[in-house]
Amino acid sequence: MFELNYMTLAKYNKITNEFMNEIIKNLSEDEWDRNLNGYFKSIHELCSHIYICDFNWLKRYKLLRNFNVLNKDIFETNYKFSETIFKSIDEYLSMRAELDKIMIEFINELREDDLDKNLKFTDSKGNKKERKMEPLILHVFNHETHHRGMISLYLEMMGKENDFSSSLYQMSLETCTF
Repeated sequence: MFELNYMTLAKYNKITNEFMNEIIKNLSEDEWDRNLNGYFKSIHELCSHIYICDFNWLKRYKLLRNFNVLNKDIFETNYKFSETIFKSIDEYLSMRAELDKIMIEFINELREDDLDKNLKFTDSKGNKKERKMEPLILHVFNHETHHRGMISLYLEMMGKENDFSSSLYQMSLETCTF
């Protein structure tokens, strides 16, 4: 049963990102980088933040045990949480799609007994932490949902119609291929 719950979250995350990115891919560079006076000033900054957080959490999950999907060369890169990455919208779209695939592969490798194990890691401020895996995995999906809401607000501020939060009504998870 646990696989269904986490795979549902991973697929929802991927599908919702795809719907959101259908809107983002049509932004001009000015709209992508427009300062909208939030904590993260632009959609570019928000997309960077979400990507870096997902990426860094996946790297941390490697500390629990060996996950084949997390042994990819991509994880040799180091990102700081404060960075704004992506040279273009196209680069973002490509890297986000790849990371969403990796997240699904990670969930495929996750075992039920992993959820009760403690992950020992160092946070972005250098503090040593130890937390159960289950809430850490849920945190990543919740974090993305939170920041997609911010992106939705920024799009509305620019007059861009969007409704990627109802992506499950528009596309059934059972009919998706990954």
